Amino acid sequence: MIPKKILALVYVCVFISSINAQTQLPELTKKDSTAVSYWLVGLSYNIIDDSGDVFDRLFDIEESWHAVAYPSRINVGRYFENGLGIEAIAAYVKYSEGKRVDRETINENKEFLSFDTRLSYDLNKIVGETGWFDPYVGIGLGYTRANSLSRGTFNGVLGFRTWFSDNWAADVNTSGKWSLDGTATNYLQHAVGVVYRFDKKKELTKKGKKKLALINQLKEEQIKINDSIALIAEAKESARLLEEKLARERENNRIAKLEEEKQKAKNKELQDIKSAIQNLDKIYFAFNSSNLNSPSKDILTKLAKILNDYPELIVEISAHTDSRGAAKYNQILSEKRLKSTIKYLLENQGILPKKVEGKAFGEEKLLNECNGKVKCSEEKHKQNRRSEIKILNN
Repeated sequence: MIPKKILALVYVCVFISSINAQTQLPELTKKDSTAVSYWLVGLSYNIIDDSGDVFDRLFDIEESWHAVAYPSRINVGRYFENGLGIEAIAAYVKYSEGKRVDRETINENKEFLSFDTRLSYDLNKIVGETGWFDPYVGIGLGYTRANSLSRGTFNGVLGFRTWFSDNWAADVNTSGKWSLDGTATNYLQHAVGVVYRFDKKKELTKKGKKKLALINQLKEEQIKINDSIALIAEAKESARLLEEKLARERENNRIAKLEEEKQKAKNKELQDIKSAIQNLDKIYFAFNSSNLNSPSKDILTKLAKILNDYPELIVEISAHTDSRGAAKYNQILSEKRLKSTIKYLLENQGILPKKVEGKAFGEEKLLNECNGKVKCSEEKHKQNRRSEIKILNN
């Protein structure tokens, strides 16, 4: 029986767990992260104020601003994690007849072309993440061909991007461009367009990091509650689990003992087979003969009984000759002796072919010094005229 105090604790933990399950954990969304480095391309409408009036007639659109009816400014850049960005910008405009350029009214249309490089800085690194609003400042150098004059320029830019998706934003900026050599007036360049960013690396915003910390904290609390419930459940089940463990150990011990006894029986059987094979005499042949004599047939009959008693047993019979005669002839003679031996087992004793394999060695494996150069007795020569039996499998 479980004590009442433990049961009460279980009920409390279950109640807390049910409340916790009904509380949805906050989730990280796209708004919780921001792109910290990326490639960017943009296309904009390009407006040039090259009147030479600087800030005196800043919004004199009718007489001082020049533009074309289509997007005529393109920019490509790379922004880095430290807030810096590098961009290359090309722009085209046609100065309109009757408008002011370099403090004079021109009497014909003229083309404007500029190429600029810019180093910009994301002000969000200073003011903090503002989500969709992305202000920036920048400086750079450029080249301008306008009003039939070429000039190098030092540029300053102020602008912002308004992100309406993870990749797309509206881009609005104004650049002041100062002539490096004084051959032409300074001018203003305004741009309104869209930009697309790709190959982004994203990180959590400050709010996103706080949100992630809160999520991890709530998860830890949930884990603690779940661990408490699991601990009580384990206490309730400990006796049953212990009994199951002991039962498994008893069963494993019983199986292990059976396996041990089975292995011992198998080892004994193997030893009995080896002893039975070793106790068989060698099969000897008469000189220059491959015929089996009566003692040899008795040995093969005993071998057949062993093979029948042990269905999985496979043996190898090797046939040999003495050294008298030519080596080639002796090889052929050993093959005949092998053939007659196996034939007797298969045809006279009913042994299956798969249980017997054979090899013929001729005079290659003599058991003594009788190699044809040493004079030996008939008894010693007889020792070499034999067939031997060997177990191939266990």
